[in-house]
Amino acid sequence: MIQRNALKSWTLLHPDIEVILFGDDEGAGLAARELGLRHEPHVERNEYGTKRLDYMFTTARAIARHEVLCYINCDIILTEDFRRALLHIKAEYAEFLMVGRRWDVEMSEPCDFTQANWRSQLQAVALMRGTQRSAEWIDYFAFSRGLYGASMPPVRGGAGSLGSVAGVESV
Repeated sequence: MIQRNALKSWTLLHPDIEVILFGDDEGAGLAARELGLRHEPHVERNEYGTKRLDYMFTTARAIARHEVLCYINCDIILTEDFRRALLHIKAEYAEFLMVGRRWDVEMSEPCDFTQANWRSQLQAVALMRGTQRSAEWIDYFAFSRGLYGASMPPVRGGAGSLGSVAGVESV
């Protein structure tokens, strides 16, 4: 449920957003089909079985439709604030890297995205009951397509259950 809430929120950022869901984790293929996402089940892993970010970045750069890419853990709900920040940075810089940390909020049921005020309700809950992680908890990387080249060294992903990259040029 946590990942479905997050994935659905990404699709609501803009009608032309492209979400590429990486990984063969249980339920990834089904969630991708239900939400109309592109699914790339193969992900290279390191010797410990951890997904390699460099592989996902390189693959996304090769297959994504847009010039702005974003790696984000699949338990992060995005709202219009993310889109506004990305548009602002994209307007200022030809090449950029935007990173951010999360607010942890316990959620026991699906978000009702049909409610017009779901974003403001979620933000109010986060401010009232949530905890913002410290600066070393980086949960997304939004960047211009050319920023990371083929020479990116092997980098392992975090502990999130599903890795994903979304092409967000049109946000």
